[in-house]
Amino acid sequence: MVKEKFMKDTRTIKTAHVLPPDTNHHGTLFGGKLMAYIDDVASIAATKHARNIVVTASTDSVDFLQPIREGDAVTLEAMVTYTGRSSIEVCVKVTSEKLLTGEVVVAAISFLTFVAVDENGRPTSVPQIIPQTEGEKWLNETAQNRAGHRKARKQHSQELADFFAEN
Repeated sequence: MVKEKFMKDTRTIKTAHVLPPDTNHHGTLFGGKLMAYIDDVASIAATKHARNIVVTASTDSVDFLQPIREGDAVTLEAMVTYTGRSSIEVCVKVTSEKLLTGEVVVAAISFLTFVAVDENGRPTSVPQIIPQTEGEKWLNETAQNRAGHRKARKQHSQELADFFAEN
């Protein structure tokens, strides 16, 4: 197995035209549709890195910053930003482009975590990710903070699950 890979080599881009069936009654892209796009492009970036089966372990959040309207192009850019032994953090930047004017805005940001698994579904090791640019280094260096938030959120989710199991 390769021991290291560059962040840039995991870059994955997906673009779609937002059509009427993709929108809600406000004429904006369904949030669930965008979330499916995010998981799809992020899983491709994680698989490119691991060259192995990966499963989604968590989605930190999907922060909807700007509406994505019918007729716009939505572009998702995913890249692995951090790796653990078997875990892979992926950042997805979502932009919306008004095709008639060329105006582009950042519409959403999301971080997801995947785990590489073997044929028996057990976690398996992944290569270390290597940042090169200043932006990549910043994303990589701030990953530990995001991981801490993830761990606390997961513990809280387990407490909620235990509560609901009893009630």
